[in-house]
Amino acid sequence: MKAESPLNGKTILVVDDEPDVLSTVAEILDMCHVDKASDFETGLQLLLKNKYDAVILDIMGVNGFELLKNAVSRDFPAIMLTAHAVTRRLSRNSIEIGLFPSFLRR
Repeated sequence: MKAESPLNGKTILVVDDEPDVLSTVAEILDMCHVDKASDFETGLQLLLKNKYDAVILDIMGVNGFELLKNAVSRDFPAIMLTAHAVTRRLSRNSIEIGLFPSFLRR
């Protein structure tokens, strides 16, 4: 007997400028309700309008750090994606914004 996924019925936002990434993530998360956005403005509007169990954000193509700040301010858990090699700067920015929300209030 297959155990039920803890993701069943969760609402997830995915923001990425690559259509194949959006469709692949939505396909993998087929047990969830997945909202998709391919640009910053659409992603921001969805973040501000809805409640999410988690958000998955591209770093580069959609201004992911600004979206991350908005997600963190609304207490949405966030996962950052990038096709680029992770640099210390990218890692540090994601960690500071995601783990230290007081960083946003300076």
